[in-house]
Amino acid sequence: MDVIFEYRQILIEGTLVTVALAVLSLLLSIIMGLIGAFAKLSAKPSIRRAGSVYTLFVRSVPDLVLMMLIFFGGQTLVNQIGSSTGLWGYVEINQFLAGVLTLGFIFGAYMSETFRGAILAIPRGQIEAAMAVGMKPGQIFRIVTWPQMVRFALPSFTNNWLVLVKSTALVSVIGLHDLVWNAFSAGRSTHQLFSFMIAVMVVYLIITGISDLALRAVDRKYAAGVRKA
Repeated sequence: MDVIFEYRQILIEGTLVTVALAVLSLLLSIIMGLIGAFAKLSAKPSIRRAGSVYTLFVRSVPDLVLMMLIFFGGQTLVNQIGSSTGLWGYVEINQFLAGVLTLGFIFGAYMSETFRGAILAIPRGQIEAAMAVGMKPGQIFRIVTWPQMVRFALPSFTNNWLVLVKSTALVSVIGLHDLVWNAFSAGRSTHQLFSFMIAVMVVYLIITGISDLALRAVDRKYAAGVRKA
């Protein structure tokens, strides 16, 4: 434990990077998930097919491969487009940005299925009633769809978030100084890798435990007044 305490600063710094990476990736995945869900529920076949291709692509390609493609290939592609069109100059995709884009893109596909199922669980009669009283689409989403969608989506959303938190460890492979990378470097230099991996495990358990408590509170809020079977 003494060596863990000695390296506590780099572990704390790595934890902050991991948390920031997870939160930003979650925000991007929610946006991508909503877009994907409404695409798969669209009345236009072409938009539905685009949504289906997105989720199928993410399910078919390993997460680590996607991260490598975005980090090593994405920067080259973006700069080639900018150079040929003259729309922008040199753009650098660092490890943190590559991690956020990759995790947000991946879990956006899972979130799209979560949100799609939640929207389909809302009784159609409520949407029709809102339309009958003259509500605009934005009002229907804010007043009718969103509160119920959140309640129906929370169990799957919670699972996606917890898996996303664990998946942040993949970013250490491309050199981001997150919790796993810092702990591995410290463990290798002190020849106590096992101790540092135990510390990493404890930190992840704390993060997931706090997340579970917070999401349970959200569930209680949105389930208020709903009689459970």
